[in-house]
Amino acid sequence: MNHRRESIVDAVVAAFGDRRSAFVVIEGVQGAGKTSALDAVEHRIRSLTDTDVRRVRAVPWEASLPYGIVRQVVETEDVWDGTDSLETLVLRMSTALGAMDRRRVVVLVDDAENADTDSLELLASLVRYHRRLPIAVVCTRTLGPGGLSSAHDVLGRAAESTIPIRLLDTAEVTDLAARCGIVLSQSAAAHLTLHTGGRPRHTAALLAELAPDTWTGIRPGLPAPQFVSSAVHESLSTFDVNARRLCSAAAVLEVAAVPVVAAVAGIDGDPWSAIDDAERAGLITVKQRSTSTVLACPDPMVRAAILAALGRVEQSALHRVAASVVEDRADVLAHLVDAASGPDSSLSDQLATLAVERAATGEWASAARLYALSSRSSRDTHTRDDRLVLAVDALIGAGDIPAASGYVAEIESFRETPMRSVVLGYLAILRGRPQEAEARLARAWELVRSRHEPGVAAVICHRQVLHNLARCNGARLVEWADRAVELVGADDPTAIEAQSIRGLGLGSTGRIPESLSSYESLWQQANTGAVGQRVQMGAGWLHLATDRIDVARGELEAAAPTDFLGGSTRISSWAQAWLARAYFVTGDWDAALRTATSGADLVERSGAALIIPLLQWTVTQIHALRGDWQAAADSARLGDAGAREYEIMRVPAALGRAAIAEARADYTGVLRALAPLTELWAQADVSEPGFWPWPDVYANALVVEGRLSEADTFLSHHEKIALARGHRSALARLACARGRWHGARGELDAARVSFEESLAALAPLPLIYDRARVNYVYGLTLRRAGKRREADVIVSAAREDYSALGASTYVSRCDRELKAGGMNAVLKDRSHDALTPQEEAVAGLVSTGLTNREVAAELYLSVKTVQFHLTRVYSKLGIRSRAELAARSRAGDEAES
Repeated sequence: MNHRRESIVDAVVAAFGDRRSAFVVIEGVQGAGKTSALDAVEHRIRSLTDTDVRRVRAVPWEASLPYGIVRQVVETEDVWDGTDSLETLVLRMSTALGAMDRRRVVVLVDDAENADTDSLELLASLVRYHRRLPIAVVCTRTLGPGGLSSAHDVLGRAAESTIPIRLLDTAEVTDLAARCGIVLSQSAAAHLTLHTGGRPRHTAALLAELAPDTWTGIRPGLPAPQFVSSAVHESLSTFDVNARRLCSAAAVLEVAAVPVVAAVAGIDGDPWSAIDDAERAGLITVKQRSTSTVLACPDPMVRAAILAALGRVEQSALHRVAASVVEDRADVLAHLVDAASGPDSSLSDQLATLAVERAATGEWASAARLYALSSRSSRDTHTRDDRLVLAVDALIGAGDIPAASGYVAEIESFRETPMRSVVLGYLAILRGRPQEAEARLARAWELVRSRHEPGVAAVICHRQVLHNLARCNGARLVEWADRAVELVGADDPTAIEAQSIRGLGLGSTGRIPESLSSYESLWQQANTGAVGQRVQMGAGWLHLATDRIDVARGELEAAAPTDFLGGSTRISSWAQAWLARAYFVTGDWDAALRTATSGADLVERSGAALIIPLLQWTVTQIHALRGDWQAAADSARLGDAGAREYEIMRVPAALGRAAIAEARADYTGVLRALAPLTELWAQADVSEPGFWPWPDVYANALVVEGRLSEADTFLSHHEKIALARGHRSALARLACARGRWHGARGELDAARVSFEESLAALAPLPLIYDRARVNYVYGLTLRRAGKRREADVIVSAAREDYSALGASTYVSRCDRELKAGGMNAVLKDRSHDALTPQEEAVAGLVSTGLTNREVAAELYLSVKTVQFHLTRVYSKLGIRSRAELAARSRAGDEAES
């Protein structure tokens, strides 16, 4: 948390610099730590010499007092009103503050949303009128329900820099608890973060107020902090009976349409007066949905405070009323559980039956809730344990890994059953732990009696399907999917889920027509709801791999949202990862970044580590191509994966590292990054054309490094597979690498044929990045062969595509190539000692600190040629070292600026 405050302080100080005026607003929700941040700002500024700091706090009851804040700032009883002109008021203010003495003046206003608008406008004008004087105004404002006040409006218009306060994430909550001497499990930390919304003040208050044993449960029932409870109780005490009943009903229902809330509250007439009172007090929020207006408590803490004010008897009564009003069967049963005084076997069985129905349609979040309530209502110990295991399984299916992980210790204490083992294995898969998953699933298969428990056996098969998908073992994936169908039939929900992935196994083993046909048949069988989401994601992934880009994009866009009657965030994350790739290859890089970032945020919340490298690969590649090296390195680090992790994690991690190396013209680094993909484990699925675009990148690096014999052998192998599959884009990429290989051997005619074949194969496909890449390499090859005029045309075409993509790294390279080619250079009247375009290119790169080898890779020259040009540069410029060349380059840049 201290680190967060320091970041805010740095941002504030940077906003007005050393001697510059500015109006800065720090904003966040109540309890986000704005005052604490302002304390840190004040501490930093007071450490500066010759600084006058004036700090005030605005309060609501003085919001209508004209120039009330100004009078506090200048510490005077003089009259400040609207009789003076603005210029006069600004002069009076600057004189009173001593700004004309050119000393630094910083005005700090806490809770500025409560300030009078006259003061805020004058402070804003003070900054605007004295741009050359070191006057800074730093305000905090609270964001929240209830609309914007006049002060909010002024602050929005006056702010030259707005700094939002980011709320705590789960890791920071865990760290805060540790500093309080409390060890939180992952589940407890996630639950506390969700309950408080990550607000530091509220989080710290609960950690201080609650007994240490509170945090030993899976999801402990958390109250509101005392200061929140007091505020809620005070508001409730001012309400009439209808407003109090409305708040109580809204808290019991959590989220419900206005008529439902009014019915539970027992309000016969118009409820809007009560709604307005509760909304103004911040005890409910009103949201407009497509078909209704719904009410809810603004956050779990307010809800907890309202429920605490009710007491258990009144809560139970309201839950019984709610059960008679709500329509969804799951909500009816949930309210009956909350109304009951103890376990109820009949109710438990009803919940379990409904959970099975919801799971059958892929509504895993709803199924998880129902199974958990069923477990809680059960009288029998084994039944309670078994249904909790099923609840955890459904949580994993819904993509809520943190919540599922919180139950691990508890369900490991249960008796060993096949379902217990398979659920733990399922969790290991999503957490990216292949060895643990292998052992858990193998044990489940040993325990299960397939003839007597075909449903459980089919679940094990389905988890093996997922496991082998992550291991990039399509053959085993198909075997387990077929076994699931044999056990329970093709129409069983578990078998349908297995079949939604089976097509990927067929495709990754080269059975493309069969894989495409399988999805067409499956879509006719399961084309709606959450199950449809899974089918669309699998089909979109396959269509992307087989060059049906437009179809893939549509399917993946449809599979990405989670509003599929409880659609899984796990499936959504996969869909977003492959959708980002679809956007990348078609040139919509901004959309690719947005999609991958959204997917990464979803994965962070869901805890599905398995998908992280796939999402970060796209982010890394775009940043590298755009020359944002720090961002590329950061995303590559986030998406890194080691040798003990799943293959589906290791492959994109390697591709991300290779993308950075290639963008830096570090072809040794490319080979090093991709070396694991040449090992035995990657010879089948990972090398299947279209699924992972790496063979051409590796072959290209081999050629640049002069390893032509290896490149030939490698290319021949992959060309044979791509030709057998008839895979257009894979053939195009490999033909580009083959063209470069021919060029390196001096076989220009053969090189032309390969490059033209590559461009012809890409012509009907929307693969803008691949087209730019082929033209760039084609142009380099022609230039090396001395065909400068022809090379100029082709490199210019590559430059246009790279420029459209925003690939600044390669735009700069194209510019250097065009300049080095000399066709656009003015040769007439050049003095004999002027640098040639090629020498200028070499000198420019060497002056940036690149080695001769790196320059050679960048310009596609031999190291000896680079050394030859560098020697001539030294001679012409009268210098003797790289250091002198760099110094001369810096001096030239400064002279130009």
